[in-house]
Amino acid sequence: MHSEFISLSCSILTINDHSSNEDTSGNLLENNLIEAGHKCIYRCLIKSNKYQIRRILSNWIADSTIQVILTIGGTGYHFNDDTYQSVLPLLDEIIEGFGELFRQISYKEIGSSTVQSRAFAGYANNTLIFCLPSSSNACHTAWSKLLCEQLDSSYLPCNFSYRFKNKD
Repeated sequence: MHSEFISLSCSILTINDHSSNEDTSGNLLENNLIEAGHKCIYRCLIKSNKYQIRRILSNWIADSTIQVILTIGGTGYHFNDDTYQSVLPLLDEIIEGFGELFRQISYKEIGSSTVQSRAFAGYANNTLIFCLPSSSNACHTAWSKLLCEQLDSSYLPCNFSYRFKNKD
């Protein structure tokens, strides 16, 4: 366990099939990352296409400078929601508790609609990947209730940043 802060290098991929190119959820998460002392080194906004999602994520996973990837959107059950099917095969390991806890917290906010969320997380090539719903409220919930603490090396009793101690 650490008490020193570790600034993480992060990337954000927003998957959006709406006509608007405004990425309010991506803006929210980027601002939260920077405010917490992390870096957002790449950001991308694409339409849902599992091969494009995999291409971008595979490049980021292979990039040793990226430690955390946040995806936004495509985690529901709409016919265009490809994030779950796109990302799952890329993972070396799933973080079981993330999606479960996210849905438990969301239940208090949106009730049974939370069953429509396939938010999940995992590791690939020592890169943390968190897949979040597209709504700004869901991204705010994920950040304020889970990610803020779990990406903070000073949060005890444990956090995910331990994987990156003494790694450049």
